[in-house]
Amino acid sequence: MSSRLAWLLQRFLVAPAVVGLALLAWVTLPLWLIVAAALSPLLPGRWRLPRIAWLALVYLTAEALLLVVLLAWWLASGFGRRIRSPYFAGLHYELVEGLLVVLFREARRVLRLRITTDGPTPARFPDHPVLVCCRHAGPGDSFTLMYALMHWYGREPRVVLKDTLAWDPAISVLLHRLPARFISPNPERGEDLEAQIAGLARELDTDDAFVIFPEGGNFTPARREKAIDRLQRLGMRGMADRASRMIHVLAPRPGGFLAALEAAPEADVLMVAHTGLDHMLTVGDVWRELPMDKELVMRWWQVPRAEIPADRDAQIEWLYDWWARIDTWVDENRPTDLTPAPR
Repeated sequence: MSSRLAWLLQRFLVAPAVVGLALLAWVTLPLWLIVAAALSPLLPGRWRLPRIAWLALVYLTAEALLLVVLLAWWLASGFGRRIRSPYFAGLHYELVEGLLVVLFREARRVLRLRITTDGPTPARFPDHPVLVCCRHAGPGDSFTLMYALMHWYGREPRVVLKDTLAWDPAISVLLHRLPARFISPNPERGEDLEAQIAGLARELDTDDAFVIFPEGGNFTPARREKAIDRLQRLGMRGMADRASRMIHVLAPRPGGFLAALEAAPEADVLMVAHTGLDHMLTVGDVWRELPMDKELVMRWWQVPRAEIPADRDAQIEWLYDWWARIDTWVDENRPTDLTPAPR
């Protein structure tokens, strides 16, 4: 499917459908509550179905309201002529932060989900930009990272994310107005992803945070094996051997991160790890674990630019060293009780 056709479908079919579905969900809310309450005694967990139904309604409502506000701002900006101005960019960041605060408050209240930090945290009011290099595993970890960067640390993220997320209409509209890149983990021949990522990382402001997930996708055991096999096929046996010794992370793909590192020579690096939900690999796993009553633990390491080697090969070794350190931290801090909930 061409990118133009995908854009038309997102804007004129998917987006109105989301708004209409949200309105329908609120109109029929009493019926859904009765059905969810009636089915709850048949399912394991305490009021599992009403909790999930409520969170789904909150997310759908937030998505619909976001689309309506984004349309209003597009009109107010002169049919999009000033939509990428600093004024409107600030409005968009404030809107995203507010919605993330609401969503996470509801998640903590309804699912009893706790988010804690292990060790020191980054500076709240920074005086220079940072490149954020994060492990990718578990449901909603990218949303959690955005919430932490914006609400806890006052950062404005520039994010690199998979192109499949562009099918979410609100995310697509929003991130086409803010600095971001949708990329494919398997680019077509001739597509220079490193140049796109470098372009996004240039001219960072003091409160910016360039965000990248070097693994290219959520961790699963199958993807771990696939990443190791890929390195072996490419003849990178040393990197494949190092990747095989890392149990809880995927082998990082250094190209995009190193391109950002070169494009932003003034930026420090934040390495981010997390654990607590990473054993939920499938929709079935998430369903069995709900309601969660879980703790998501995050660990931040701030690496000064002076500690990062200048040579590309040395930078790859440095990145693999950090990924091995993150793997060790996950192994030491992941939940001890991972017995699947009753079906």
